[in-house]
Amino acid sequence: MIETEALQSSFWRERLAPYAEPRVGRSVLDLATSVVPYLVLTAAMYWLLNVSYLLVLLLSVPAAGFLLRTFIVFHDCTHGSFLPNRTVNKWVGIVCGVIVFTPFHSWRHEHAVHHATAGDLDHRGMGDVDTLTAAEYLGRPWPGRLAYRLMRNPFVMLVLGPIWAMMLEPRLVPGWARSRFWRKIVATDVALVAVIGALCALVGWRAVLLVQLPSAMLAGAAGIWLFYVQHQFEGVYWERHDGWSYPESALRGSSHLKLPKVLQFFTGNIGLHHVHHLSPRIPNYNLQRAHDENPIFHDVPTLTLWDGIRALRLKLYDEQQGRLVSFSAALRFRGRPAWRLPQRPRDA
Repeated sequence: MIETEALQSSFWRERLAPYAEPRVGRSVLDLATSVVPYLVLTAAMYWLLNVSYLLVLLLSVPAAGFLLRTFIVFHDCTHGSFLPNRTVNKWVGIVCGVIVFTPFHSWRHEHAVHHATAGDLDHRGMGDVDTLTAAEYLGRPWPGRLAYRLMRNPFVMLVLGPIWAMMLEPRLVPGWARSRFWRKIVATDVALVAVIGALCALVGWRAVLLVQLPSAMLAGAAGIWLFYVQHQFEGVYWERHDGWSYPESALRGSSHLKLPKVLQFFTGNIGLHHVHHLSPRIPNYNLQRAHDENPIFHDVPTLTLWDGIRALRLKLYDEQQGRLVSFSAALRFRGRPAWRLPQRPRDA
């Protein structure tokens, strides 16, 4: 059970307020260590295309890391936390959004909904990884179960997922989007067509595919995996709306993913996801300090890199046990009477 003080809004509104102050110099450094090296490496890959495609592929690995780091800048901009000036913050986010193939305004809306509903079993479906409860899955006809199994398959998520999540889905106008959103989505699509069209005219469409696709796919796979493990681990917090709590969702439903320092750099400290969900206005470069200086953040679900990889086996939320389980574990409990199921401790 998290401490009572963290349940009070004053904890993150007052105690965490000093960390939620963006610094222009530090933000410019973030741009210089994300967008700039990504663009430089991409230009180098185009130049090396006629020298050796193996060198292009080798450079695509760090390029993917800097593209992922650019997405973290974009993500901070959607929270209004990257720069103190709102207008500049918005335009930096829009430009970074074009670089990472994502419309700024609609993604900002979906992500705000995600923050407001993460861990709420009655408000799933926007900005999160689709997750069924074990009862919902077992109650589906076999075509529905098959579709869900395919969607949660690691190959589909990490290999096919980037194509959908980065290249196809952001080009579409979702059903919920009002006119102010679909105009911005179409504007982003037009900007991307212009940029990619200009590149194709300059170097040819084959060269564009050979250079842009490897780094985009790698960054997309890493981003999907990160988003998955941030809210998909064995003891993750999920509650029905009547019992749902925002701070408990942030501190028990968001993981502290402890990565090696080089990976923490390329992922922009987003592994400190518990801090980010409790106070989304903290820029990425202040997350570590906020975690280190506030003991309430030290008793949260902590995952290693290997834990995060193993979490891919978890597919369903079992409300009886209060945890995510694999398909096989859910099937083992199928048909058991409720009194024989292991019960979730209510104060866990």
